[in-house]
Amino acid sequence: MEYVTLNNGVEMPMAGIGTFLLTPDEAETSVTSALQAGYRLIDTANAYVNEKAVGRAIKKSGIDRKEVFLETKLWPSFYEQTDAVEKTLERLDTDYIDARVIIGPS
Repeated sequence: MEYVTLNNGVEMPMAGIGTFLLTPDEAETSVTSALQAGYRLIDTANAYVNEKAVGRAIKKSGIDRKEVFLETKLWPSFYEQTDAVEKTLERLDTDYIDARVIIGPS
């Protein structure tokens, strides 16, 4: 697996799987398969409505969470809620997110 070093020094895998437009069942199956195939970057968003499924797949994989680079996105309307990050962590059933992207107007 090739990695890129981000500005903060964190290494991010160059190949991963996105979960846009996947139903929860499809997301869980796809993430499970991707992790089994060696992928370690998983991209999701609360607006995709599949974060719980992504979290289940990561847990079920048996792969140490530290080995999975997990990124998710928050739209400004969600980020304005004081518990937005906590709710995201709860949906993903994880203690941390490796990259959080806030979507907004350019």
